[in-house]
Amino acid sequence: MRVMAQVGMVMNLDKCIGCHTCSVTCKQAWTNRAGTEYVWFNNVETRPGQGYPRRYEDQERWRGGWELNKRGRLRLKGGGRVKKLLGIFASPVQPELADYDEPWTYDYKTLIEAPLGDDFPVARPKSLITGEDTKITWSANWDDDLGGSMQNGELDPIVAKLRTESNEKIKFEFEQTFMFYLPRICEHCLNPSCMASCPSGAIYKRAEDGIVLVDQDRCRGWRQCITGCPYKKMYFNHKSGKAEKCTFCYPRIEIGLPTVCSETCVGRLRYLGIFLYDADAVTEAASTPDPKDLYRAQLDLLLDPNDPEVITAARHEGIPEDWMDAARRSPIYKLAKVYQVALPLHPEYRTMPMVWYIPPLSPIVDLLSSQGHDAEDAGTLFGAIDALRIPSEYLAELFTAGDTAIIDGVLRRLAGMRAYMRGISLGTGSDESIATNIGMDGKTVQEMYRLMAIAKYDERYVIPKAHVEQAHNLEEMGCSLDFEDGPGMYPSDAFGEGSGKPVPVAVETFHALRERQTTDAETQPGSLRGRVNLLNWDGRGAPEGLFPPKGDGSAR
Repeated sequence: MRVMAQVGMVMNLDKCIGCHTCSVTCKQAWTNRAGTEYVWFNNVETRPGQGYPRRYEDQERWRGGWELNKRGRLRLKGGGRVKKLLGIFASPVQPELADYDEPWTYDYKTLIEAPLGDDFPVARPKSLITGEDTKITWSANWDDDLGGSMQNGELDPIVAKLRTESNEKIKFEFEQTFMFYLPRICEHCLNPSCMASCPSGAIYKRAEDGIVLVDQDRCRGWRQCITGCPYKKMYFNHKSGKAEKCTFCYPRIEIGLPTVCSETCVGRLRYLGIFLYDADAVTEAASTPDPKDLYRAQLDLLLDPNDPEVITAARHEGIPEDWMDAARRSPIYKLAKVYQVALPLHPEYRTMPMVWYIPPLSPIVDLLSSQGHDAEDAGTLFGAIDALRIPSEYLAELFTAGDTAIIDGVLRRLAGMRAYMRGISLGTGSDESIATNIGMDGKTVQEMYRLMAIAKYDERYVIPKAHVEQAHNLEEMGCSLDFEDGPGMYPSDAFGEGSGKPVPVAVETFHALRERQTTDAETQPGSLRGRVNLLNWDGRGAPEGLFPPKGDGSAR
């Protein structure tokens, strides 16, 4: 058993209100640069819907993720090494810009500065790629709030699959339809197919926390990773010619801060914490023959941080004690393994995703309430799970490779928690039979309720600080994204929000490298509170301040 730590996330879909605050703040922090206009590291999809890029779940077309060969071994769905080598100079199977969207802005200058005339000026949409007039036909949030579901709902790959299998149509009339929001980021998988697809070896999984990143120096823009990722969370920067992806806000994680999307989430639906897992068992778990068994196989990978054998093995692998303590307090471990209400997204892709979801129960409660029923009465609520809900088949295709029994079990636990806490809230006492009915005791139900409903900041985000990178953190003086004019941030003037702060070395390095790449002149390292930043010194000449001055004021 080789114990490793993985930073992961759980999202409670009952709490998502579809406000897209997470998408906007992520966009502002990471992808507001040239070449990333169409890129959304975080997006929120309305389901049913086509998703972003459109129909990304159709792996018969996009060939993402893993599959088993005739000998039962894992192989990339898009082809092995020989096939990729033979077609390395051909564009692999991947979405085109039209499948994402052609990002646009509006010609506000014409609207504001047009001369007086008989006609009212119009701000025409302009493509951010070509700068020419464009016609808006698609975008990242096109399916929001069932927008166009009457016409486009049938294009949802899951809906199409269910219809094929059952020969029944899911109706999209508004009085019979259903919807919920699904926020998506990179899954930071235990068995990432994007990493295996990269010919350059530019994609790597960090040993200390499991975050999957792209080495921009090694990336050669082959774009095989875009094909390999079944979630289509790899993007190509057409300006730099490099691949980019969600970084799980690793500079923030390293100093114990939550990701930007988690920090700014209005619904407080995101939980961050540590999973411990057996790295030696990942391949075997991903090779489970029956796709419906993949969820259980992945669940078995997650190790109990209170198990003495696991603690001993973790210490042997050099996992620090404060990381072990964080694993014991981890909210995502409790939701996924202890309470078993969180599920992975599309386990059938065999990538072992590490961003999990609590499926929605609210539409059941809302419907019962609208009909005049006591929606949280135990008898009414448990009965409704079998008849009045988002189709369990749809949720099963998302989270359990089609196993509806697991979905029904999760929904029963969520319903049982509501019914049990109802008695306590109304002062009529707790009904222990409800807890027994869902395989729990009253104390566990109340602990689950606290975590899911009223948990405080430090309970939702249990993030241990980095150890190997501690010197780096001290040098940075905090996450460089928090500093205005840092990487990915818009410029600010001297009197902006960041004025008066010492400039972090990373920000100074960022600007020095950018200047070096865009000018023919030599770039001298700047000073940081009287110190010379030798990280930016190219070795030519002696920068000012490198040596202490002589008595006459000149450098020695």
